[in-house]
Amino acid sequence: MKIRVDKYLWCVRLAKTRSQASELISKGKVKLNGIEIKPSREIRLNDIIGIQKHSAVFEYKILGFLDKRVGAPLVSQFLEDITKPEEMEKLKEYQLAQKGYRETDGKPTKKDRRELDKFLDEWSD
Repeated sequence: MKIRVDKYLWCVRLAKTRSQASELISKGKVKLNGIEIKPSREIRLNDIIGIQKHSAVFEYKILGFLDKRVGAPLVSQFLEDITKPEEMEKLKEYQLAQKGYRETDGKPTKKDRRELDKFLDEWSD
């Protein structure tokens, strides 16, 4: 059985949509056996797919083929995660560094807004 790498990424839930999978490949974020590829590249058993996410590279070994998208519990039958622990640490470090840039969790809540209005009212008097 032959399957395109973009379709495979979608089938094993490494990409939400097939077009996102194609986009990742086109941007050079996905490598097959360490080589940049095109979305139409066909894959073989035991090939290694490397996907770059921020500063880390996640690696997966192809164990089997499929032609339809499968549920998350079944993915382990077709794909083996062989990512090195150092790569996981890189991602964790990246995520911690990103938290430092953002001090809040987004827009203020109603309570925060009321407290801010009350504070500003006190200062304007």
